[in-house]
Amino acid sequence: MQKNSIAIFEKYLPEPSVAYCYQLWEKHKFYFKITKPRQTKLGDYSYRKDRGHVVTVNANLNSYSFLVTYIHEVAHLVTFEQYGNKPDPHGIEWKRNFKKTFEPILNDNVLPISILTPLQKYLENPSASTVGNTDLVNALRTFDLGQTGITLESLEINTKFILNGQLFQKGELRRKRYLCTDCRTGKRYVVLGNALVSIPDV
Repeated sequence: MQKNSIAIFEKYLPEPSVAYCYQLWEKHKFYFKITKPRQTKLGDYSYRKDRGHVVTVNANLNSYSFLVTYIHEVAHLVTFEQYGNKPDPHGIEWKRNFKKTFEPILNDNVLPISILTPLQKYLENPSASTVGNTDLVNALRTFDLGQTGITLESLEINTKFILNGQLFQKGELRRKRYLCTDCRTGKRYVVLGNALVSIPDV
């Protein structure tokens, strides 16, 4: 989507944030692409000499998740413009730019209090992904449409569940993640407690 229309921003973002997010695109002149859902990431930023700056965001996110992801990726672009490839991808430079880029719309005119409060706390020291921040993930998830499933943490130990089409058995908690076993291969994986899963039909 090289010839961006503000209508695209209106379709995917909360209305009070549209003008600001569009201004970011106009200022930084990046290729903005809405992508099909990806299991491993919500969005990304890249730079190539032949294409310039590219920001992508998954199309299936609710408007507030889309906004957080969009600002996250634009902050990578801003950091690249300032420092090139020198800083760590999610180092202190990016953390600072993520918070600074969000500040103009970090208020209750744009965001519901249920999201604003955990988001402000998260932005004090943001991680590479919001997925590990339970309070923010749960707040954002309440605005998902048509999302079904239960959280892994709500299941008893040894319960079998389905995640991404695969059958697992829940194991013991290790910090914020559960050690789970793939029932087909026997391999073990750590899964966040707030992951949405389903129970297989008996």
